[in-house]
Amino acid sequence: MIYYLDERESCPGCIINNLKQSNSGIPFKHFFYVFLLALITALPMSSLFPFLYFMIKDFNIAKREEDIGYYVGVVGSAFMFGRFLTSIIWGMIADEYGRKPVMIFGTIAVIIFNTLFGLSTNFWMAVSTRFLLGSLCGILGPMRAYVSEICHTKYEALGMCITSTAWGIGLVIGPTLGGFLSQETLHFHTKNGYDQIENLEELEEISPSPKQSLFKNWPLMSSIIVFSVFQLHDMAYAEIFPLWAVSSKNHGGLSYSSEEVGEVLAISGFVMLLFQLFLYPTIERTFGPVLLSRVGAVIIIVVLSCYPFIAKFSGLKLTILIDLASVLHIVISACITTGMLLLQNRAVSQSQRGAANGISMTVMSLFKAAGPAGGGALFSWAQNHQNESFLSGDQMVFFILNAIEFIALIMTFKPFLAFSDVN
Repeated sequence: MIYYLDERESCPGCIINNLKQSNSGIPFKHFFYVFLLALITALPMSSLFPFLYFMIKDFNIAKREEDIGYYVGVVGSAFMFGRFLTSIIWGMIADEYGRKPVMIFGTIAVIIFNTLFGLSTNFWMAVSTRFLLGSLCGILGPMRAYVSEICHTKYEALGMCITSTAWGIGLVIGPTLGGFLSQETLHFHTKNGYDQIENLEELEEISPSPKQSLFKNWPLMSSIIVFSVFQLHDMAYAEIFPLWAVSSKNHGGLSYSSEEVGEVLAISGFVMLLFQLFLYPTIERTFGPVLLSRVGAVIIIVVLSCYPFIAKFSGLKLTILIDLASVLHIVISACITTGMLLLQNRAVSQSQRGAANGISMTVMSLFKAAGPAGGGALFSWAQNHQNESFLSGDQMVFFILNAIEFIALIMTFKPFLAFSDVN
């Protein structure tokens, strides 16, 4: 194909190629843009969790306080559900019309729909705005492609690290901002106001009481630590699974395409959404969050132990087995996550839940930020150790994931995990 000179001068791809040829160094300016984009994409994902419980409570949609977690799960899932529906489409648009238009549109979507979410006056408005935010913010895929296109191959890893770092920072800052800026639902009463209350229990509930230091509240802190270890496992798994699935069978993988990986994750996400909507509340009320977490952790360990053997299958058998395993993992992980969040909210009084959730999300985000980096490094190491006589390659990967899950399982027992139910 012949390109005329004026076409090359106006072609974005040619401009980038010329830039790469003329400057063999690190493209700091472009990396800075990527850093900012990753940061603003991560902030909306995490900033709502410290106050989401109270937001749902103020909507008065839950008949009982125990049911609030159910509605929190729906709002929390809406973003990711919207994202998985449109991610491929945004990738196709980015390939057809360029990365920049998609990233600009996504940034505008973040500003508009994150603001509308904050102004939500009812449950369905909150769900809709989160779903639209996830659907219309197609930044991540094109941004990752952009990183690999603006620099020489030797700097691609640096670009991805910058993206991951910004993402991690956003996950840490987001909950902190959400926790500190969410004090809008606390009770403020004058002494005269108390005289009008006839129910003693109501008076005790809304009266300001001496606040115990949250860091000395062991039921809270122990549940946060256990939750964070579970999240470390989940984030490392989320990083490793696509890498393992697309790697060749010679390296212990599935030789899947990115589209096939997307199908597995889409099916798993859809089943998880249905489970959270229709089954989890009943199961949690029957067995309790701690027992569910313990049983779930054991099942996850068994499932992950089967992954290296599942890779030996092909065709329909492989499809069925990997879909089933992925569904089990994501559903059980969602159960554990919801259960740990319930424990944390039950460990503190209403007047301290905003700060408590802020602490929880901050600590958890640190673990979640470490998960992808550690998972990627572990998988890379495994790819180079496929011929070891003991726990070679992918076997070592899933062994370490199981070790993390086992540690979290042990921590759910006394004396480490303490129980409390502060109303």
